[in-house]
Amino acid sequence: MTVGCFLIGLFALYQVFFPLAQGNQVSLILFLAAVLPLTMLCYRSGVRLRHRKVDTPSEAPRQSPTPFDWLLAAVALVACLYPVLPFQIGDGGGGFNEFLSRQSTPAVVDVVVGTIVVLLVLEACRRTTGAALPIVCLLALGYAYYGGYLPQGAAIAHAGVDWVQIVSASFMQSTGLYGVPLDVAATYIVLFTIYGAVLEASGASKFFIDLSFSAFRSSRAAPGRTVTLAGFLMGSVSGSGTATTVSLGSVTWPVLRRAGYPSENAGGMLAAAGIGAILSPPTLGAAAFIIAEYLGVPYLTVLVWAVVPTILYYLGILLAVEIDARRYGTREVDVDAQSFWRLLGRFGYHLISLVMIVVFLAMDVSAMRAVVYAIAVQIVLSYLDREHRLTPLKLYRALATGVRGVLSVAAVCAAAGVVAAMITRTGLGLQLNSILVNTARFISENPTVVLIFTAIFAALAVSVLGLAVPVTASFVISWVIVGPALQDLGVAAPAVAMFVFYFAVLSEVTPPTALASVAASAITGGRVIPTMMQTWKYTLPAFLVPFAFVLTDNGQGLLGLRSFLDMVWTGAVGALAVAALAVVTGGWMIRRAGWPERVLCIPASALLLYLSPVTIAVGAGLLAVAAAVNVVMARRRPSESPDPLPGDIPDTAGTS
Repeated sequence: MTVGCFLIGLFALYQVFFPLAQGNQVSLILFLAAVLPLTMLCYRSGVRLRHRKVDTPSEAPRQSPTPFDWLLAAVALVACLYPVLPFQIGDGGGGFNEFLSRQSTPAVVDVVVGTIVVLLVLEACRRTTGAALPIVCLLALGYAYYGGYLPQGAAIAHAGVDWVQIVSASFMQSTGLYGVPLDVAATYIVLFTIYGAVLEASGASKFFIDLSFSAFRSSRAAPGRTVTLAGFLMGSVSGSGTATTVSLGSVTWPVLRRAGYPSENAGGMLAAAGIGAILSPPTLGAAAFIIAEYLGVPYLTVLVWAVVPTILYYLGILLAVEIDARRYGTREVDVDAQSFWRLLGRFGYHLISLVMIVVFLAMDVSAMRAVVYAIAVQIVLSYLDREHRLTPLKLYRALATGVRGVLSVAAVCAAAGVVAAMITRTGLGLQLNSILVNTARFISENPTVVLIFTAIFAALAVSVLGLAVPVTASFVISWVIVGPALQDLGVAAPAVAMFVFYFAVLSEVTPPTALASVAASAITGGRVIPTMMQTWKYTLPAFLVPFAFVLTDNGQGLLGLRSFLDMVWTGAVGALAVAALAVVTGGWMIRRAGWPERVLCIPASALLLYLSPVTIAVGAGLLAVAAAVNVVMARRRPSESPDPLPGDIPDTAGTS
């Protein structure tokens, strides 16, 4: 299995410079034929987890494959290779060109094999991410097949699609299994995952954590700041929120405990910092690559769109860290760390390849080539450290580990492609688009109000879907449903894409299925639900920022879609809004903040993020009033402990 993963890695690297002459669909067929059997072997059919909504397999246990797993792997290999075999058993003969010629009139064997491949993809998803996504996929297939039996007056009725057409759209055409999501998994995602594995093997993770500890050494808020910085840096290595949380928590939880943080609060902080890995340049999450493909823009453009929102996300966490350091009366912790500058001078080369990715992208080098060059640079630089130099054996293991990390993502992307194809084929996306907008218009005919409520309904829809399926699938499905609704109301496609992306990511910290919080609570020993509530508290400001993308034209300045000056002033106002929301969730301003200040800051943050001159002035005025009330009332309050929020825990919990 390790050999198979290694060979897939070599093939992915080879494809960057020498793509197959037969075309992109053939390479995707070969990619699926490689990863699907390996998924059957790497993930046991009987494995059960309490929470399985993952985007990478690093969180799932591995066990030796059974004879049944080997049988499924063999069937998957033959069935996936069927389109390119020269001896297909069909009416049109063999070979890929003959296979394509039968798209409109598939042979019986085409339908049978296509059905087998779809079912195997669903089984791979079930093994890696749980039952939710396969159920969603089966519902989409069932809707396509049985939708013609719905009453003609039903809002989601359609003419009906027979099974032959379903298989053709899912298996034979360049949609469905072989659509954009799998294409992204086979190119960008596998290469960036290999890059992360190479960084990990060369000691970058240890350097990032050590650097974070050395940067904040003598403050009671230093442990929280360390977690935040380390989460941002380590996101470049893992690209997975849960994996970052686990890696970060195993090292930093003892320090947080010694500082006096309660278990649940520390777990929330770890999960929030870990989830930031999916939002943070230069690697972002898998859905970001899909955005680039869907919109036909360079990946560097997507990175630019993410800069200010990422800053605002981590600003919200840092403000919460500062507030909690005062709430819980945390202590300074002496950590045995090297000098920051000495550490940076000795191991700062780990940052070079990250910077080079951005430089290559700015030089108009494709993202795939840029990351391959970065991998090569990191391999060479690893020889500066005797302990972590990437010898041929270590490099072999790093390549295999990187590819193994993409197995579940490939299964998710293939299944999500099938769901998206069914939504498009049946017209369900347009129908749900109409339902969203018409529901908003039922509340009010005012265009601004319609846009506001459509955005709220869209955010709820993406968040609810994200509770069940991984971020990548949530984005793909939501894009074909929610995207058209907002674009029809005049919102630019990039703003819509980032809106959907952020709410797909933020569903990862929304109770009751916040996997990063579950992982963090396992490390800290805290209760799961309170840990989820603390995570939600840390990330709440980020839930408000995406609305600014779509509600006003000025909001596009946050994404860099306007001038640089617009990006600066909208970012500054956005930071003020995040600070206002941090007062609401943290209960601290200049001193302890009571309910009057917190209530005033709620509309202040919303009005500031609307980013029009009038609302900014009113929002800033409300924030100034809240600050004045805080100064006056601080003298009358008997203690420094803020009023509790839902999900808050006693300040003394976990401090022993």
